[in-house]
Amino acid sequence: MKNKFLMVIAVIVAAVIAGGATAWIVTEVSQSSGNNNTMRHDATPAGSGFADAGAHFTSYTPQNYPDLTYAAENAVKAVVGVINTQEIPQRSYSGGGSGNPFFDFFGIPEGFEGFEGFGDGPGSQGGRGGQEGGEPRSRQRQSGGSGVILSPDGYIVTNHHVVDGADKLTVKMPDGKTYDARLVGTDADTEIALIKIEATDLPSIPFGNSDALRLGEWVLAIGNPYDLHSTVTAGIVSAKGRSLGAIQSQSRTGIESFIQTDAAVNPGNSGGALVNTAGELVGINTLLISRTGGYVGYSFAVPETIVRKVVADLREYGVVQRGLIGISYSAINDAFIEERGEALGITEPGGIYVESVIEGGAKAAGIKEGDIITEIDGVTINDGATVAGLIGLKRPGDRVNISAKRDGKVKQFEVELRNRAGKSELLTAETFDAIKELGGEYREINLTTRQKRELGIDGGIQVTAVAQGGILAKARVRREFIITHVNEKSIKSISDLYRITERITTIEGVYPDGRAMTYSLVE
Repeated sequence: MKNKFLMVIAVIVAAVIAGGATAWIVTEVSQSSGNNNTMRHDATPAGSGFADAGAHFTSYTPQNYPDLTYAAENAVKAVVGVINTQEIPQRSYSGGGSGNPFFDFFGIPEGFEGFEGFGDGPGSQGGRGGQEGGEPRSRQRQSGGSGVILSPDGYIVTNHHVVDGADKLTVKMPDGKTYDARLVGTDADTEIALIKIEATDLPSIPFGNSDALRLGEWVLAIGNPYDLHSTVTAGIVSAKGRSLGAIQSQSRTGIESFIQTDAAVNPGNSGGALVNTAGELVGINTLLISRTGGYVGYSFAVPETIVRKVVADLREYGVVQRGLIGISYSAINDAFIEERGEALGITEPGGIYVESVIEGGAKAAGIKEGDIITEIDGVTINDGATVAGLIGLKRPGDRVNISAKRDGKVKQFEVELRNRAGKSELLTAETFDAIKELGGEYREINLTTRQKRELGIDGGIQVTAVAQGGILAKARVRREFIITHVNEKSIKSISDLYRITERITTIEGVYPDGRAMTYSLVE
């Protein structure tokens, strides 16, 4: 017992000595530094045999290094929580999943299922089975994300997947006060949504310039991960113009040109602010790539240039005014050259290959299938993300200058962008959306000459899924049906379907066994 007691005393004394030595070194550095801004390393004990560690150090001038406190303390005041409440009929409860592809993409780490924003969080109501008092029961499912106040009168930007499917939207301020919110508009193609609360004199974040961001520049991600309000993390810009296919997997016309950072982002950060060191909004945090559902190194934000344009459209028109060139294309990269380069005579990467041209802007300007677009408005084009980022800022009726190679020569084209109906007019929120109303998923098919002859068609798109409540379901269209005409207009690609802007009255096509069908629809 005596030996054990002495051992404990020895450990305590050693710890005190070590602590004292550490304190001495820190004190010595502080005292020797004085008011000089040059960092000094002269606290090494005399006779240690070590050279002055600071001999090769550059001078430290604080004004040349980032101070993130200004940005954090100001921007955090304008980042809010957004709560999405949905009424779920009891019979539809499946016992798992968030019901939202982006929350499933993030994942719900084990142990966090009870937090607001992940299934049965606080405020969830209703049982998981049976009835009460003989009446059918429903339950509330809540999911959550973040939002950024853009104006003192209560306009707030967030992500589409944060508000998608909401029966009720609630905004929670940093001080805990809550407001009911209304949806102004949402855009699945960019993952941006605009909501509004009735309030005045709110703190807001000014827009910065995402185009001016430089690789290695410091940025802050601010949001409400795991229901931890006003969380600030820091990182640097790792890449710009990044395309991941995440939005495009949910929307065939998705626009991706992400800012990639290594600022820690987790579930609940969606819709939150990415700000520069001046506290200006340069992006909206949207997703992360993770095998576990938690942060592992990289997060992605929609750049301010796209956010600013989308929210302006949603506020003014209720729908995004998206200009389209009128082409389908493939990026000419190493994989393209390996697969198709020899057949097409393309030996070097760079530019985009025009696969097809539809009626409208590009065709009217003279662009043809097989052209290689190298520049748009003077910007070099090497990938689809650059095209999406540039054209995503335009509206129908805008004009762009395009440089394209044809037969070894560079030609110049001026293209008037069109809306999805192939016209130059602006759309309204009431414009018919055929893809949404049909309620299905599709794939483009390449039929052989023999298949075209046997089926009696020259092209079409095949239905791969039918959603409840849509036109396809009501007409009893089944999977694998090949749509060839809608409203007597030829459909050979998904983009053709996207251009249907009037109510659908007829759907024509054929099943793979050769049965031709015409579905006539009545109100």
